Amino acid sequence: QLQLVESGGDLVQPGGSLRLTCEASGDRLRHYAIAWFRQAPGKEREGVACISRGSISENYADSAKGRFTISRDNARNTVYLQMSNLRPDDTATYFCAALLSFDEFCIMSDPNFIFWGQGTQVTVSS
Repeated sequence: QLQLVESGGDLVQPGGSLRLTCEASGDRLRHYAIAWFRQAPGKEREGVACISRGSISENYADSAKGRFTISRDNARNTVYLQMSNLRPDDTATYFCAALLSFDEFCIMSDPNFIFWGQGTQVTVSS
């Protein structure tokens, strides 16, 4: 069974950058679309970015467009989220999730993201 482990979260100042990593084990990541989600205290979980199994398509939340970039290295079984120009409202626990996929679409609202990591904390504060 696919297992996901996130890393890279940290305390960063506003305007700073971070790269989050999602490493997979138990199956080949090339079979899955991958999305990053985040959840701040007292708020609902929201999708941030999504990438199809072969990197053909990417989708971003409006809040992430122009600042975040999702990418993947299927040979390394790893997905990344490069975040720049971070703001205090980006503070949240960030999760990666996987959806078994047979096409090159990725939609964050898809209910079939059933594999989840444990999350990594990102705090943006001066």
